[in-house]
Amino acid sequence: MSSLKCELDQADLAILRELQADGRLSNAKLSEKLSLSETPCWRRLKRLEADGFIEGYQANLSRKKLGYDVVAFVQVTLGNHSGEAPMQFEKLVASMPEILSCHNVTGDCDYMLQIVASDLDAYGVFVRDQLRKLPGVTSIRSNLSLKDVKTCTALPV
Repeated sequence: MSSLKCELDQADLAILRELQADGRLSNAKLSEKLSLSETPCWRRLKRLEADGFIEGYQANLSRKKLGYDVVAFVQVTLGNHSGEAPMQFEKLVASMPEILSCHNVTGDCDYMLQIVASDLDAYGVFVRDQLRKLPGVTSIRSNLSLKDVKTCTALPV
């Protein structure tokens, strides 16, 4: 358990759980659910935001309704692990909206990416025209998702 998590009491954790379930909860509804008065609830919420436990709020969108039928998990290997190449790679990847996540990992590759595309043709074009052209890339291995079994961004608090 992280030392910062130790600073959170049960009410703080309950606020985090409720907001992960429904980020649109008003302070009035949140305080009602937690049996807290509104002012202390609001203060706790503002402290959780200021301390960085809550990084932001967003809507969870339907990937399929928006036409992104392909999800690929992509292993990328760089030829040069020193100098500017990794930093330049990371900067460019961060600017590509098709790449939902990028992790620098241990193992057989250097980076693991999660990429969405409208269809296989669009994914192929993205790999050919963008991913392969990133600085330092020597190897790309794609694994395509056949079915979403679990998709979640909520953390266990």
